[in-house]
Amino acid sequence: MPRERDDEDDEDDRDEEYRPRASRRRGDDDDDEEAERRPAKGGGIIPYRNGMALASYYCGVFSLIPCLWGTLSVLAIIFGILGLNKAKASPELGGKGHSITGIVLGSITTALPIIAVVVIYFLR
Repeated sequence: MPRERDDEDDEDDRDEEYRPRASRRRGDDDDDEEAERRPAKGGGIIPYRNGMALASYYCGVFSLIPCLWGTLSVLAIIFGILGLNKAKASPELGGKGHSITGIVLGSITTALPIIAVVVIYFLR
C-alpha cells in the first residue's frame, strides 16, 4: 500500500529542489581533483593553439581533391614541419598528430602524381 503524503512533505521537497548551490572557492579540494581530470589548455583533440598543425592537417586533407593537390600538398608539408617543431618546443600546445598527418598526406599527394607520370612514361 503506497504511503500517503501530506502537503507539508511536498513543500519540503520543493524547497530542496530550488535551493541555490553553495558557491565554491578557488582553494577547495574538489577543484584540484577536477583540474587533474580536465585536459591542459590547448590539448585535447583539436590543437587550437597550434595553428601550423591545424593548417597542415587541413591542407593535407584538402590536397586529396585532385584539382587542389599541387599547391596544398606542398603547403601541408611545410606547415606540418613548422607545426611539429612548435609542438616539440612547447608540448602543452599539442598538435603533434595533426602535423604528422599533414606531412604524410602532403607527401602522398605529392608523390602519387610524380610516380604516375614516371610509370606512364616508361610504359609507352
